[in-house]
Amino acid sequence: IIRSREKPLALYLFTKDKNLETWVVNNLLYGGGCINDTVMHVANCHLPFGGVGASGMGSYHGKKGFETFSHAKSILKQTFAFEVPVRYAPYKNKL
Repeated sequence: IIRSREKPLALYLFTKDKNLETWVVNNLLYGGGCINDTVMHVANCHLPFGGVGASGMGSYHGKKGFETFSHAKSILKQTFAFEVPVRYAPYKNKL
């Protein structure tokens, strides 16, 4: 039934069957979920929350949310204190 519909934002599984639990976690696509509980994954700031497909893209909450909505920009300032041969293409004897 789950695979016949769009990927859900959340999936809640109530079971005592460890094999079913493992299969669901490893084989179904969903945003987040709980086993033998509901909604509590959203309340945990250490877990990312978000959907896949039509239910949303990306994750947010806590540190994951900060990282998602931030842009880490890289910059390198060359000191010219030393030369690194890997910077240059191997042109020797090819010109």
